[in-house]
Amino acid sequence: MSWPLIAPAPDTPPCGPPVSHPGTGWSVTRHTDVCAVLADPRCAVPSAPEGRPGTLAWLRGTVSRFSGPDRHADRRAIGVAALAGLDPAELRAAAARRTEVELDRAGDRLDVMARLARRVPVEVLAGWLGLADPAAAVPAVAAVAAAYHPGAEPAVIRRADRAVETLLAMAPPAPPEIAANRLGLLVQACDATAGLIGAAARYVLAAPEAVPTPDLLGEVLRLYPPVRATRRLATV
Repeated sequence: MSWPLIAPAPDTPPCGPPVSHPGTGWSVTRHTDVCAVLADPRCAVPSAPEGRPGTLAWLRGTVSRFSGPDRHADRRAIGVAALAGLDPAELRAAAARRTEVELDRAGDRLDVMARLARRVPVEVLAGWLGLADPAAAVPAVAAVAAAYHPGAEPAVIRRADRAVETLLAMAPPAPPEIAANRLGLLVQACDATAGLIGAAARYVLAAPEAVPTPDLLGEVLRLYPPVRATRRLATV
């Protein structure tokens, strides 16, 4: 690239050998080590227990994101199949049109995170996945995303339970496992995508016009990624 590299995120850990954290596990930061862990079948995604149908616990216990090795592949295939029917170019064009609408409404000032980053990707994907009201799906998906990982407060979980019910009512009829993993795509596209857009927006004005958007996003993902850590559990 012909423009200065993006500085690494301020809280980026130093890159080095695996480090032991007694009582909690190990952290790995080198590219080779991270790839080895992610590719090793003995390092499994932390699984979530099943819950009452139509609740956040049910969603977490049914999506591939929190499924153990015995269920992960089949559930992941549901999400892959749902995405296989989508044309990235058409999604990009739909997002551009939706962004133009927000820019026209904004006037002189625009909250990029609220009006674009946290809204447009989810709304566009929800429409293409067949949800009846893509705009209303946005706050519901955000409510689920806020409680998706362990440790959420009870009030946040209750809001997420109501949001799951709302999303299921909007979604096309489907067997529970298929419905859950389609909704899981929306949740996965929520905060991480918003974080990527927000980080890229910090640098886009300083980038020369000749720099292609994919190159800018590649640099952001490399040095200022929206998701900076993930967990795996050693099964042996």
